[in-house]
Amino acid sequence: MADAQVIPLRPEDRKAAEPAEPGWEDAVAEVLAFARRRLLGDYQVDEFGFDEELTDEVFLRLLRPFYDKWFRVEAIGLEHVPGDRGALVVANHSGTLPWDALMTTVALHDHHPASRHLRMLGADLVFQLPVLGALARKAGHTLACNPDAERLLTGGELVGVWPEGFKGIGKPFKDRYKLQRFGRGGFISAALRTGAPIVPCAIVGAEEIYPKLADIKPLARLLGVPYFPVTPLFPHFGLLGAVPLPSKWYIEFGEPIETASYPEGAADDPMLVFSLSDQVRENIQHTLYRLLSQRTNVFLG
Repeated sequence: MADAQVIPLRPEDRKAAEPAEPGWEDAVAEVLAFARRRLLGDYQVDEFGFDEELTDEVFLRLLRPFYDKWFRVEAIGLEHVPGDRGALVVANHSGTLPWDALMTTVALHDHHPASRHLRMLGADLVFQLPVLGALARKAGHTLACNPDAERLLTGGELVGVWPEGFKGIGKPFKDRYKLQRFGRGGFISAALRTGAPIVPCAIVGAEEIYPKLADIKPLARLLGVPYFPVTPLFPHFGLLGAVPLPSKWYIEFGEPIETASYPEGAADDPMLVFSLSDQVRENIQHTLYRLLSQRTNVFLG
């Protein structure tokens, strides 16, 4: 019996034989289904107002191009962030506007093996603003207070805190990468009470997105904000000046500092709280210096 002749497929035939990839029709169907669920109220939020679907399908999609293309963020040490229990991520704060916090949420959701949502603790001012406050709640964030932090940690959530606050984010460019004071250590008390590990996080690149050269304090008081920045492009170029400069970013998560072994009542020991807070601060500061020493160019890395 003669062997069957094997006729190679032409490129156009091979392409036709391959399974079709989802096209624009599927994308449109997904968008319509999402819109229908929103209109009908067919979605869930937790006790803090966190809307996971809205965060994944809208907020993170909007932030992803900045993470991937604009800042070209490199996330380091993600294996140090627990994947199945509560933990407290403590990071340096900078950049005039809180892009560093937003990029950290993308890093942990898109690149951590467990795709973790970061539940940030924000200042009162954030939740007092009409639109921003509601959006922050939808994204899963809450007030920077111990009761909320402890409830989230006890529930196994990943909680983010930027203890420098407005002192860090609004510091002048000449003080870049110099950590400011860490407040009274409330985040340490929350970790001690819940036994959650503390993960130091160092962020390099955010300091250069809006180099703050001056502060118009009378205008800041008039608007009820902590500062009104003057940068090389803002307010001279209006809204165009609010576009962040495309600096190259690095976000490094350090080894967790375990708190579960401390005795009951440790959270009420001010000396222990101060010591742990200082340990976290020094850890972040040393990591910043190391990352900066390895960086050759602000915009190229």
